[in-house]
Amino acid sequence: MPEKKLHIISFDIPYPANYGGVIDVFYKIKTLKKAGVGIILHCYAYGRNESPELEALCEKVYYYPRHTGWRTNISLKPYIVNSRRSEQLINNLLADEYPILFEGLHSCFYLDDPCLAQRLKIYRESNIEHHYYAHLAKVEKNVFKKLFFTIESWRLKIYQQKLKHADLMLAVSASDTAYLKHCFPLHHVEYLPSFHPNDDFEVQAGKSDFFLYHGKLSVTENYNAAEYLVEEVFAGLPQQLVIAGMDPPAHLIKKCSSHKNVRLITNPDDATMFGLIRDAQANILVTFQPTGLKLKLLNTLFKGRFCIVNPEMVQGTGLDTLCEIAANAAELKEKIALVARKDFDMQQVARRRAVLMKNYSNTTNAQKLVEWAFKFDN
Repeated sequence: MPEKKLHIISFDIPYPANYGGVIDVFYKIKTLKKAGVGIILHCYAYGRNESPELEALCEKVYYYPRHTGWRTNISLKPYIVNSRRSEQLINNLLADEYPILFEGLHSCFYLDDPCLAQRLKIYRESNIEHHYYAHLAKVEKNVFKKLFFTIESWRLKIYQQKLKHADLMLAVSASDTAYLKHCFPLHHVEYLPSFHPNDDFEVQAGKSDFFLYHGKLSVTENYNAAEYLVEEVFAGLPQQLVIAGMDPPAHLIKKCSSHKNVRLITNPDDATMFGLIRDAQANILVTFQPTGLKLKLLNTLFKGRFCIVNPEMVQGTGLDTLCEIAANAAELKEKIALVARKDFDMQQVARRRAVLMKNYSNTTNAQKLVEWAFKFDN
C-alpha cells in the first residue's frame, strides 16, 4: 500500500491549541498521526512562535509570514485570504503529489491555482465566513471596524465561489453541511465535526457555588456575550458568575468590577481553565452567531457539569438534548435558578457518552478523513 501523506495548510500556527480554530487543526494532526498519516504542515505565522511540539508531530513544518497592512486590503480578495499567500508555499506543494487540506477559507488563496488542478484538494470549513463577518459588522461599535467587517463580508461572499475547485468539502456542523450542499449541489460535501482534546470524560459529580463563562475575550462576539451575561442576566442574582479567558478589553474589565457577584480571571493557564470548567455548577455558553461548531461547547460537555446554552450555540450540532436551553435573559435566569439547586450525577455522563461518541470521536472521524483523502490509493 502506498504511504499516506497529507499537506495541511493552516491559517495560523496551531500550537498552543488554546482557541477554537487551532484546536480543530492541532487535534486533527495529532489523531491523523496516530492513524499512520504523515503530515506536511504549512502555517501562516503572526504573533506566534515556531513550534517544536508541531515539528515532533509532523514530517515537516513550514512557516510563512502574513502580508498584513493597508496594501493587502486594497483588493477584491478578502483580507483574511489575500494576507495568506506565499510563492514558497506553492513551490513546496508542487514538490510531490499528496492530497492538500485547506483549513478555513483563510487558507484558500491557491485553491484555484492551475498548478494544483490535478491534485486532490479538500476544504475544511470552520464557519460560513461571510455570515460571520456580517454579524461582526452588526455588533461592532467602532465605525472603521464596522466598515471593514462589512466590506470583508461582501468580499468573502464573492470569494466563496472559489470552493467549487475543491474535490471535497468538510463542514463542522449539520447546518453548515446543508448550506454548502445547497450552494454546491454537484460537489462532494460531508459532515465532519471538529477534532477536540477530549479522549474521555472528566466530569465530577456533585455541585458547586459558581457559574462559568469562558472564551477568547478579545473576540467581539465573546466579550459581547460576556457583557450580556453580566448586565442582562446576573445583575441582581444571588448566584456567582466567573468569566475567564484571554485578553479581555478594558470595558469588560470595568463592567465586571462593578458587580459584586462577578469575578474576572484574565489569561488563565490550561490547568486553571480546566479546573474552572470542571468545578463550575454550570458552564453558560451563549452566542449570537449560529454558524460553525463552538468547540468550547464540546469541551464543556466532556469536562463540566451542567451546560446552559442559547439555541444558536447548539444549532446543527445534535447536542441540544445534553444542554439546558434558554432563548433570552429571562429564561437564562430561570435555568440558573433551577440548576443551582441540582446535583450532577454520573447517569448524565452516561447520556453524554452515548451521544458524543456517536459523532464526536476523534478516532472515528480521523478514519473517515483518511478514507476520503486516500480513496484512490490501492
